[in-house]
Amino acid sequence: MRRPQHHPLRCCMQKNRTDKNIHHHPPMGGLPDDLVIFILSKLSSSVTSPLDFINVLLTCKRLNRLALDRLVLSKLGARAFAVKPKNWSDSTDRFLRRCVTAGNVEACYTLGMIRFYCLQKRKSGLSLMAKAAMNSHAPALYSLAVIQFNGSGTSKNDKDLRAGVALCTRASLLGHIDSLRELGYCLQDGYGARKNVAEGRRLLVEAHARELALVIREVTRSTTPSNSSMLTWLTRRLRNLACHSGSFLPLLEGYGGYSVAVQPVNWFMREWFESGRGRLGEGLRLCAHVGCGRPETRPHEFRRCSVCGKVNYCSRGCQALDWKLRHKTECSEFLPWVVVIENDGVGGVAAVVGGGNGDVVA
Repeated sequence: MRRPQHHPLRCCMQKNRTDKNIHHHPPMGGLPDDLVIFILSKLSSSVTSPLDFINVLLTCKRLNRLALDRLVLSKLGARAFAVKPKNWSDSTDRFLRRCVTAGNVEACYTLGMIRFYCLQKRKSGLSLMAKAAMNSHAPALYSLAVIQFNGSGTSKNDKDLRAGVALCTRASLLGHIDSLRELGYCLQDGYGARKNVAEGRRLLVEAHARELALVIREVTRSTTPSNSSMLTWLTRRLRNLACHSGSFLPLLEGYGGYSVAVQPVNWFMREWFESGRGRLGEGLRLCAHVGCGRPETRPHEFRRCSVCGKVNYCSRGCQALDWKLRHKTECSEFLPWVVVIENDGVGGVAAVVGGGNGDVVA
């Protein structure tokens, strides 16, 4: 049986408390402040939950003071900001703003998304996301692209498709899979860019391959027999994809429950509205993809499924993922070849799903 693993920061905190109970000096008591700050900054990027960092702050007055140093705060990773909506408060907002002031790019993105979508402070939210994007933060670039594609926070006449494509391109160069997928659909459909079906398909296949590689990496972390057979199957599919770069494979099907990581702020947004902490305006809906959490900022902002009319998506990337993960089996009027995305009949934005695999093709 594998022993549970603890984060170094939490282990350090527990050791300090144990030493205090037996009246010994803490192990870092004789270290200079600069060295302690350096150690904390190296460990802070691997924090797995807000609790890890909170426990350090509660250990003693010295660690509380040193852990709030600008260098430490600037290195905190996204999981350190994975606060639950029920725990959101003014103090949480102040802590995130303190991290933003320290130059933490993840804090800029997280607070920007929460302000823009949850607190409806559009201007400050956009400013924070733009600040993160200027520091080459790929999820921030993609979020700004989605805002440009939908004209979020404004009217449908304020959409800037070319700006959205440019932002997706930059994020895809940084290895962001959702941006790569969205860019592939844009090129394939001529949406905001000159139509190039071959290049669009190539980008979609590349996005599928990268996603599958992430799943393989997740499976290899465990050595159970069932995962060994899963790894063999996934590796075979990845090799098959490399040999058939011009075709589409339903790569997200049959993963045995494995999926790629979702940004903590996306879970926050979904729970924020579904828990009732935040309220959607009349006629507004959440993106149907469970890993997204973006809400509409005006009625009929997102595209809807034209077959069942029951679900809607903020992007074609979210539509493609949700189709593979669940909607393919739930769509009430599924046909072998149907139009599944439309932009409320305005502008005629549509994509065809064919072959029974849910992939958007030309």
